[in-house]
Amino acid sequence: MESRIIFHSGTLKLEGQINLLSKASGVVITHPHPLYGGTLASPVVESIAQAYANKGITTLRFNFRGVEESEGLYDEGLGEKDDVLAAISLLKASGIDQIHLAGYSFGAWVNARIASLPPEVSALIMVAPPVALMDFSMVPRESRLTLVLTGSEDEFAPPELIERHLPGWNPAAAFVVIDEADHFFYGRFRQLEEAIKANISFIPQK
Repeated sequence: MESRIIFHSGTLKLEGQINLLSKASGVVITHPHPLYGGTLASPVVESIAQAYANKGITTLRFNFRGVEESEGLYDEGLGEKDDVLAAISLLKASGIDQIHLAGYSFGAWVNARIASLPPEVSALIMVAPPVALMDFSMVPRESRLTLVLTGSEDEFAPPELIERHLPGWNPAAAFVVIDEADHFFYGRFRQLEEAIKANISFIPQK
């Protein structure tokens, strides 16, 4: 069961929801654009969390600075990167040493632009990265990018445009396109969860 949590990003207090299911593996999930109503309660964010929870993996979704009860102001993706690193540090402090980082839309953009992800992050997942809306030119090559997922009808993350970016991100990453899904995956949440579950992989614990 998820519990509300407060943690710090620098001097700011951020609110989140954590579901402590595993002491070894976890995922940090980031939400869509704050200026367009994006919060940790986004149905897509909830679907990502559900996919991981169904695998018995600890989940942490949180509100970026300036969103709902999280302190601070929107920072155009800069301070938000610090928020992501703070969430990762929270899981690390709990003893979790295998962490996935999953982002939806704006959240995927913020995650992908973090130049040096901590070594505990073993996989990066991007759901509907908005390549038609935001600048992904500064996204570094990342061998830990394991999955990119979008909808066939997504005008902000069109499959054909994502395919052009993949060789620069990580050509080995799995690329999944969900038929008849738009950017919000309405009516396609089950397919979204199944696609994510099929691509979740952690190193077995000894």
